Amino acid sequence: MYETLEITREGGVATLWMNRPDVHNAFNEQLIAELTVACRALDADDSVRVVVLAGRGKSFSAGADLNWMRRAADASVEENLHDARKLAGMLRTLAEMQKPTIARVHGAALGGGMGLASACDICIASEGAVFATSEVKFGIIPSAISPYVIRAIGSRQAHRYFQTAERISAARAADLGLAHEAVPADQLDATVQGVVTALLQGGPRSQAAAKDLIRAVADRPVSDEVVEDTARRIATLRATPEAKEGLAAFLDKRPAAWVPAKQ
Repeated sequence: MYETLEITREGGVATLWMNRPDVHNAFNEQLIAELTVACRALDADDSVRVVVLAGRGKSFSAGADLNWMRRAADASVEENLHDARKLAGMLRTLAEMQKPTIARVHGAALGGGMGLASACDICIASEGAVFATSEVKFGIIPSAISPYVIRAIGSRQAHRYFQTAERISAARAADLGLAHEAVPADQLDATVQGVVTALLQGGPRSQAAAKDLIRAVADRPVSDEVVEDTARRIATLRATPEAKEGLAAFLDKRPAAWVPAKQ
């Protein structure tokens, strides 16, 4: 079904592998289009609880494919706008998935690769991973990825890294808030699995509601409108079957219905 992606499944976890290892999983039109389609399909699949985004080969993603960039340099403004909208749409699709998303980052996560890591809910990086918003070195800007990178590291840090294009180590990425953890390479998969296990304990509808809550509340002052909105959100959720099951499971000292059975 996909030429630039591979999807593996284990239980309720789908791992979305970018599969262009010969070019370090760099973006081109096809990878952008296939990521968009795959994210939508996985988000609509009730059997999927968690989506892990990863890269085959030596890197997570090295950003834009050089051949794609060469074509863009010769294209018209309208043609470039069309491509930019596709990239921006893919990142938004990933960022707004209802399912929890984890970026499993190793090797290079440059330009758009850093954007992908930022667009995921959670980022776990190998200690050898390297991030950068490298666009200014090519005379462009990290425009499509900027909402997600700024959300992750803040505008103050973005002022530095958007202009310097400095390489950011995994440890520094963790300090900045871009990566939630930076771990030894041989512990990367185990750490991702630990986060997956924790996510599978939560109710899927409440997790989707939690993501929507963050989007509604983040960076807003505590106003009457925000207080009322948050009150209505919890009141609405308390009446759902999922919330009733969660409370019943807690009182009965048993796993909730959505928790996978132990193997």
